[in-house]
Amino acid sequence: MLIPKYRKYKKAHKGHLPQGVSIRCNKISFGNFALKSIEPGKITSAQIESARKVIVRKTKKVGKLWIRLFPDIPVSKKPAEVRMGKGKGAVEYWIAKIKAGRVLFELDGINKIKAFDILTTAASKLPVRTKIISKLS
Repeated sequence: MLIPKYRKYKKAHKGHLPQGVSIRCNKISFGNFALKSIEPGKITSAQIESARKVIVRKTKKVGKLWIRLFPDIPVSKKPAEVRMGKGKGAVEYWIAKIKAGRVLFELDGINKIKAFDILTTAASKLPVRTKIISKLS
């Protein structure tokens, strides 16, 4: 799973979901087909890894994959049935906060029908609504 090698502070504030439409990473840069989010959300490193495994398994070492997001925000959690106080809990998992319109995955080296099938399966592993876009219209 994806986690950062280094972070200045171990734990982060909860924050909020980003509003508006993504102005960066909103176009296809590397491949010919891409999976693009159409709503903001939080994607965990486990969900990214699950989608990545599906794509790699279905491409069968033919296509090339680019992952265009990285989970760099820690989410902490206290154990069940622990009393209030005594500090913040340990880091449980990592998330990436994404805006609407962000490109999540890119594919190249496979035909259009196969790419749409693969990206549809990968989209089912993610908690945000997505659409498939292509450079080749």
